[in-house]
Amino acid sequence: MPTDEDVTRFVEEGFVRIPGAVPRATAERCAAELWEASGFDPDDPSGWTKPVVRLGGMGTAPFREAANTAVLHAAYDRLVGPGRWTAPLGLGTFPLRFPSDEDPGDDGWHVDAGFSGAGGEYRVDAHSRGRALLMLFLFSDVGPDDAPTRIRVGSHLDLPPLLAGAGQGGRDWFALCQEAAAISESRPEAAATGAAGDVYLCHPFLVHAAQRHRGRVPRFLAQPPLVPVGPLDLSGTAPTPVERAVLDGLGVR
Repeated sequence: MPTDEDVTRFVEEGFVRIPGAVPRATAERCAAELWEASGFDPDDPSGWTKPVVRLGGMGTAPFREAANTAVLHAAYDRLVGPGRWTAPLGLGTFPLRFPSDEDPGDDGWHVDAGFSGAGGEYRVDAHSRGRALLMLFLFSDVGPDDAPTRIRVGSHLDLPPLLAGAGQGGRDWFALCQEAAAISESRPEAAATGAAGDVYLCHPFLVHAAQRHRGRVPRFLAQPPLVPVGPLDLSGTAPTPVERAVLDGLGVR
């Protein structure tokens, strides 16, 4: 589970990597199912004709096991708080990225939405309704050239002022992403590299982006939310690490 140092880094930088959070054998079972669902042959690179293939949720046993290891449950408790999250029933979505010179068309800086508004539009509010964490599950080894997710370090602290005063309805996701990308532009950048089975637990307000695959081995990743039980408590009373970061962004702690 995250150490005290990991928790401090999470609050300040917006993410922490949990090496080997998923046993490699489980990660390989998940990868095999993703290959089958993709329609591509892992032994025939000539057939990898798209830069990215997106798959929806997967609830088979390997994915349920991957999302609910003892290590991850302890980490969820440490960052979000005991009883403050819902155990995942599976994982998804999956952006599977393949080596390609083609623009993937989805590599803009953004934050992930939390909930749908009355009109079906995506929205985000200061209490992070609908999303306790952004999680990145690596189901392949990911090096610097293998389209690792790009992260703007500390950018989660830029979001709270943009959400302050928006109320329970929050803000429109698309407009918020545009502002978040601009305001976080000077932040240092990190790449979510690692081995199959590593998991990045990220603050829900972290600004991140995809990128083109320049390597040789396809990158398999799940990017699900950890669903919260209730909104963030921003009263300042015994805040969790996720809540502490929001309060720091607001400058009120």
